[in-house]
Amino acid sequence: MLSRILNAVLLVLAGILVGAVGTVAHSIDVTWGVSIPLGLIGSLLAFTLLLVGLRLLATTRLPAILAALGAIATILLFTQQSPGGSVLIPNTLPGQIWLVAPLLIAAIVIAWPDLRRRDARPVVVAPAPAPVPATESVTRVSE
Repeated sequence: MLSRILNAVLLVLAGILVGAVGTVAHSIDVTWGVSIPLGLIGSLLAFTLLLVGLRLLATTRLPAILAALGAIATILLFTQQSPGGSVLIPNTLPGQIWLVAPLLIAAIVIAWPDLRRRDARPVVVAPAPAPVPATESVTRVSE
């Protein structure tokens, strides 16, 4: 029981870590002729890979749900204005995408059906037919 509680706490902490790092990094962009939001792309990719990895490794949806709750709660916490007046998620397009996309990604990944259970059905294989003995025809050449 203690290991399950510890596992749940670690999953929430992993989600908090991804949410916090993603919140700080989502506004990073690189300009190579055009502005490319590498921070937003990397943050969304990290969040998606965390949830997909947990869904693939676990037999239930609970680990992905716990990590998603940790990340989304952190993102929502960082939308608040600090006492000094600074905001980590500004009202810009990348900020709005970072606020909405993790919710959609979590909903899709968690609701995705588990295809392994469908493949776990026993497959009935018909027995192979018995081999037919080969008849050898011997041709003798008379001298």
